Amino acid sequence: MSAPDANLTVDLSGLNCPLPILRAKKALADLPSGTVLQLICTDPGTPSDFEAFCRQTGHALSHYAVQDGKFLFWITRR
Repeated sequence: MSAPDANLTVDLSGLNCPLPILRAKKALADLPSGTVLQLICTDPGTPSDFEAFCRQTGHALSHYAVQDGKFLFWITRR
């Protein structure tokens, strides 16, 4: 499955927990329902953090990839 087109990309490289989740939450709050937020992270804890975040908030983790040591997430706002 290929990654969806993102409406907004936020580079969170260099930030550690809980900052990636907090910044993602703020970015999603400003987006309309159905739009896609792409996140670029370097914290190795973010895959499990964003899975839990999406489960708890109802947003969809549309796609996930690792590229050049970075964790990439595409979250669709609900």
